[in-house]
Amino acid sequence: MTKVARLALPDELPKTYSELVQLHTPRPIHDEVSYQNTVMVVDALAGFRLNRDQEDYLEILSQLIEAYEEENLNAQRKISGIELVRYLLDENDMTGDDFAKLLDVDRSVAYKILKGARSLTAEHIRKISERFLISADALLA
Repeated sequence: MTKVARLALPDELPKTYSELVQLHTPRPIHDEVSYQNTVMVVDALAGFRLNRDQEDYLEILSQLIEAYEEENLNAQRKISGIELVRYLLDENDMTGDDFAKLLDVDRSVAYKILKGARSLTAEHIRKISERFLISADALLA
């Protein structure tokens, strides 16, 4: 496993863009070490009154970090509406029979919905979103 390098920052921040680039060259981030090093530089710059070159440099590094995080850290799996319903039922200790009562449908219909053999109707979505206080949009995925 590669270790994060300790980046030696000067006591006084470099004033020009070229001096900043010598400190840490802005490059696309491809691994955790590069990510951590870039974050350290951004943290060192943040919170100070910066000149135009320092602001430009900080902006570039921030964009590189954002791109890396979007690709690698925020890759959350989208869950389907029915997966969300199953999760909500489980979290609220509700059974398929409880789900049928909530929807005001026969238990066989509720179980077909939970198995994915039948879709939620607009009325089902309304009832679920009201009961669990969630957006109806979350159930449409």
